[in-house]
Amino acid sequence: SPSSASKLSVGFYADSCPNAEMTVKNAVREASQLDPSLPAKLLRLLFHDCFVEGCDASVLIQGNETEMTDPFNESLGGFSIIDSIKRLLEVFCPGIVSCADIIALAARDSVEITGGPSVRIPTGRKDGRISSASNVKPNVVSANFTSNQTADVFFAKGLSVDDLVTLSG
Repeated sequence: SPSSASKLSVGFYADSCPNAEMTVKNAVREASQLDPSLPAKLLRLLFHDCFVEGCDASVLIQGNETEMTDPFNESLGGFSIIDSIKRLLEVFCPGIVSCADIIALAARDSVEITGGPSVRIPTGRKDGRISSASNVKPNVVSANFTSNQTADVFFAKGLSVDDLVTLSG
């Protein structure tokens, strides 16, 4: 959503919570040693979050008829590490680091710790407050889509064929 994408910058938390990014990276690294499937779960969590309401952590909102309850999201994982990181950051920097940024940083770190590139990503996302299961199906790719239908969903999000191949595995 437009509000979650405003004023993003690399190092957004440099002054307000200087250890935020390292805290996320260390937590993801430690948790991934215990659960080697965690990096893939965190990347998929970001993908599902961003495709529906923008990268706003709306996929984390619990309750009846939220994104979390939609069948497309039933198999998502990684929620507990995001919650743990948020609790830890709240001790050191209360009310500063958004869940949306924690998800994005955790996914970035997941790529790196599994041998992918180290990428600097802009932060400063705001957490969304809208999470509706009815917004999931029109914004995700179904297993029975043709390649053209799948590409159309990606193109509508401003993504390329390379993005489609990368994110779809």
